[in-house]
Amino acid sequence: MNTAVLLVALALVAVSGLVVIATSDPKRQAAPLSVFSLCLTVLFVVFQAPDVALSELAVGAAVVPLLVLLTLRKVDRK
Repeated sequence: MNTAVLLVALALVAVSGLVVIATSDPKRQAAPLSVFSLCLTVLFVVFQAPDVALSELAVGAAVVPLLVLLTLRKVDRK
């Protein structure tokens, strides 16, 4: 059971990482990047690292995509 959960979490991370790489538009890349971070959060929970999972959830799933979108908005204005 534990190995199956681990394999599913690793597969989710791999697939979501490929989706991030395959997305060429930076504006559209922010959403898959957030999903990728959520998958990493699940993986860290499976690895029993809740503190790392909480950090990944806050920074990777929320802050980084927001900063990407704000930066793209600022660059587009100029």
